[in-house]
Amino acid sequence: MGERAVQRRYFGMTAMVATAAMVAGLAGCGSSDEGGDVTLKLVAADYGTGAADSSQDYWDKLARAFESKNAGIKVDVDVYSWKDVDRKVAEMVEAGSAPDIAQIGAYADYVKQDKLYRTEELVSVPTQANFLPLLSDAGRVDRVQYGVPFAASTRLLFFNKDLFSAAGLEAPTTWAGIRTAAEKLKASGVEYPFALPLGSEESQAETMIWLLSGGGGYQNRSSGVYEIDSAENIDTFNWLRDNLVTPKLTGPVAPAQLDRAQAFAAFTRGEVGMLNGHPTLMQTAEKAGIDVGTVPMPGIEGKAPASMGVADWMMGFKQHGHRKEIGRFLDFAYSDTNVLEFSERYDILPVTVTASQKMEADDAHKDLQPFLEALPHSELYPFGETSWAKVSASVKKNIGSAVQPEGDPAAILGRIASEAAAAEAKE
Repeated sequence: MGERAVQRRYFGMTAMVATAAMVAGLAGCGSSDEGGDVTLKLVAADYGTGAADSSQDYWDKLARAFESKNAGIKVDVDVYSWKDVDRKVAEMVEAGSAPDIAQIGAYADYVKQDKLYRTEELVSVPTQANFLPLLSDAGRVDRVQYGVPFAASTRLLFFNKDLFSAAGLEAPTTWAGIRTAAEKLKASGVEYPFALPLGSEESQAETMIWLLSGGGGYQNRSSGVYEIDSAENIDTFNWLRDNLVTPKLTGPVAPAQLDRAQAFAAFTRGEVGMLNGHPTLMQTAEKAGIDVGTVPMPGIEGKAPASMGVADWMMGFKQHGHRKEIGRFLDFAYSDTNVLEFSERYDILPVTVTASQKMEADDAHKDLQPFLEALPHSELYPFGETSWAKVSASVKKNIGSAVQPEGDPAAILGRIASEAAAAEAKE
């Protein structure tokens, strides 16, 4: 779908939401006295960086506020780090004690196992109509929505304004500009001219950013078939190897050993000239005193054909039969007040039309405007493919070696493509 079509859908949603609000909420609206007292088990990911800003505080307050308005329904919340939360939920499901609600990174495997309620079975019509169309579409398997978007972000190219100024640089607009800037930053003593995190933590994201900027991607946009070893993708990684890594413009840690958290920490210490970042990094870096500049990710000869978007997901498990209670809680959680409180707390993007409009109109969130503008026409991971978890794991394991000076991008991308085809064949 083209950018204009996406934007028409995005801004046209206001009228749809208004119309939907006139319809009585059907799904997820059982009365609290049906079936006696119920305790909902919610497992969620932690967006904080430590005890002081843990997401546990947000969820506990939200649960108590919900309980005060819904007699007979309790909400028990466990929050885990992103390194643990998907595994924790998988273990609970395998043990036969699935949570009622999970807020994690992927949903498609549970759809394949017939573990989840459809979104329309849970939330009211106004709530479902209010999700950003791009995210609703990404939550579908076989055209049916199961994944309820919870948080979103996009990626922009971050640069340290002070380091750029000292080197006499402007923000790059092409790949050649990235290399030239990296060379001048290195010459001026910057430790990481361009931080390229292709380690095991989240290299599937860094990979996708570069694939999109080179005119490729993980999948064919028309057929949805994986094309990981396409000519465009191979050319992209050849360029990274030859223009950034081999000339030693990526810093003292080899990309294959550099995780995103390490790269972000180095940026907040003022050691990085450029890297790809998300809204939360902007908040953290500015608190550390870094004067942050952002631009859309450059492409080969200008602006990249597409930017990368990311979404995290909420889902309702069928095991305990608490459909109505789950729906009532989700309707409450997706009110503008609650969506905006979480988004503002962690500097992430809202997933609903009305909350996005309110954030966009608020001058206090000017720094998020470029991210908000990029989201409606960004591309997301292929969340609806049950094979994506295996493909992502293969990227994390292998991609770093593709950019080593002696690396062979065609062979590495070919290996990942073979594993993707095998995973797809098992669906």
